Order: sequence, then structure tokens, then C-alpha cells
Amino acid sequence: MTKQRPLSSETSHTPAEKLLAWYDRHHRVLPWRVTPDDYRQGVRPDPYRIWLSEVMLQQTTVEAVKAYFLKFTGLWPTVQALADATEDDVLRGWAGLGYYSRARNLKKCADMIAMQYDGQFPQSVDGLKQLPGIGDYTSAAIAAIAFDIPAAVVDGNVERVVSRLFAIKTVMPQAKVEIRKFTEQLTPQNRPGDFAQAMMDLGATICTPKKPACILCPLNDNCAALSEGEPELYPVKAPKKARPVRYGAAFIIVSPQGEVYLRKRADKGLLAGMSEVPNSDWIAANECATPEHIMQLTSAERAPFAAQWLPSGSITHIFTHFELRLSVYKADVTSIPPSNNGWWVAQQNLGEEALPTVMKKAIGAALPDTFK
Repeated sequence: MTKQRPLSSETSHTPAEKLLAWYDRHHRVLPWRVTPDDYRQGVRPDPYRIWLSEVMLQQTTVEAVKAYFLKFTGLWPTVQALADATEDDVLRGWAGLGYYSRARNLKKCADMIAMQYDGQFPQSVDGLKQLPGIGDYTSAAIAAIAFDIPAAVVDGNVERVVSRLFAIKTVMPQAKVEIRKFTEQLTPQNRPGDFAQAMMDLGATICTPKKPACILCPLNDNCAALSEGEPELYPVKAPKKARPVRYGAAFIIVSPQGEVYLRKRADKGLLAGMSEVPNSDWIAANECATPEHIMQLTSAERAPFAAQWLPSGSITHIFTHFELRLSVYKADVTSIPPSNNGWWVAQQNLGEEALPTVMKKAIGAALPDTFK
């Protein structure tokens, strides 16, 4: 049974007590969150909604996630409903959020919970880690927020807050071990879920990467970085390496009816199983690449078949480990060579396809009004 969580008093002294008292007054209202006020009214966290939001929030901002979360929970309000969906439907719902392995693991996880756990999430960190796509962070977040287990929840916001509180001078990512130990020490037995969410809110709204609002911080008396006078120095990061660049070409094929030709990517690799427009291989060009070499990598000669390919500009898209630059070409055709994995889609229906952002950019370059 979930433990009761009384509100923190105004006479709090420990960092956790101070933070919880601040959270009671200043928490963000989010679609997946049970606030302290909600809790007092008898509302309890739904592990499904916590899990779904935490997976969506990985590598993505809160503002970007809100609409996707509401869409997902509207289509699939329970983990059983998500298990009953097809992977293609889930990928369509996910399109635009990026890191598509998360969506595939989301479906696998829902299937496992429905089939092996009778639709119920395991109520322990170790049990949650047995599920697809759930690692140290997500298991701790679900355990703390949904089940009041005092697990140390460490995301990017928490790393920043803790590294400043203790002025951790170890360079990231090596500092992660120290940060986790300090977070474990800070995490209270009472209201660990609210504490985790309070740490996230503090990092998102007060202890920001640039120009933190230290005067408003409930932990400013405890902050070693503030006492040093330079909190923005933390967390200490190694110099960024230059992101390599890959080049290629994308081909927008339009039928006499104005439909756009799409195909499905391979089931393995980057953007696996997603929809795409035909495009060339993405080739890395080293620093010594000549303009002629780059033109060769991005020319219409790399098209899937002969046609009157009209240049339609170029796009740039940033992936985690590389930058992609695609030249875009458009051709109006009456027919194309047969394909076993392609189909035509009306332009007004392209938003319903499982198109990753990079492909939407390519289509938008050739057909500017498509996604407006």
C-alpha cells in the first residue's frame, strides 16, 4: 500500500525538507504528474503514465513531450491498450520525438507487462529493470514516483543541482558516480517521489545551466558552488569534440495526383522501421573532402531511378553522433519502378505517417506547405 505523504513544514532544516517545502508551493503542473494537492485529494500516481512520460522525456524537452503524451494516452490510456496496438501505430504516434528505439522498446515493454505481469508494473527497482528499455534512471523514477520507494533518481537536471550543491570538480561523465552517491544521501525515506520531482523542477526552473536564479533557490544556503561564487562552472564538462558530418541526397517523388512516394526503412539500424522518402546512403566525408567530392555525394546521380530531378534546396539534421546534410531533389512522375516496400500518400495525410523529423524536413524543402 502506498504510504501517506504529509506536506513538509515551513520549519524544515535538511536540504530534502527545504526542497520539499519549496516543491509544495512551486511545483510544475504537468499532464503526467500527481501534485501534492492532487495527492491530498486521494489521487495516486499511475505507473503507466509515469513510465510513459519518463521514456518520452529522455533526450527531449518537457514542452515537446506534453502534446505527444496527451496524444498517446488518448489513443492508449492503459498499458494493455498499448500492448494491443501494432508497432507501426506506435511508431506513427511517436514520429517526431526522435530516438525511435525508445518507441520500439515501449511496445515491447507493454507487451511483456500485459503477458507476463498481468498488466501490472513490478514494484521494485530490480523488477522494473527486467523490462525492455528500462535502465537505472527510468527504474528509479518509476519506483520513487509511482511506488514511494526511496531510489536515487538522477537525470540531467539532478546532475546539475547536485554537482553545484557539492561543487564536484570531477569532469563529466566520470563525475556521475559521485553525483549518484550524493543523490542517494540526499534522498529522504519520506516522499522520495516528490523529492525526485522537486530536484527535476529545481534544475529546470531555478538551477538552470545559464544564469541560475540562486537568490530564489531553497538550497542556496547549502550550495558549495554558490559559496565559491561561480555556480555556472558546474557540472564540469570536457571540451566537446567536433561532430562528424555525413552527406547524402533525398528524393521527393510526386504523382500526377500530388501524392508523395514513401518507403519503409530496414528493421535494424538508425530510424529502423520508420517511413522515409527515397534517399542515398549517408557517407561521412573527412576534413580533407573537396567540394567536388561533396557534390558527388549529394548529386541527383544518386537517385533511385532516372527522372527529371529538380534541385529543391538542402537540409541539415543533427543526430546524436553526427550531423547530416542532404541535398533535396523533386520529380513529378507518372510511374516508378516497382517496389515491394513503397506506397503513395496524399500530401494532407503525410502527418499521419511514421516520418522522422529528418524526412519531414526533406519533404518540406520540396513541398513547403506540407507540414504547416
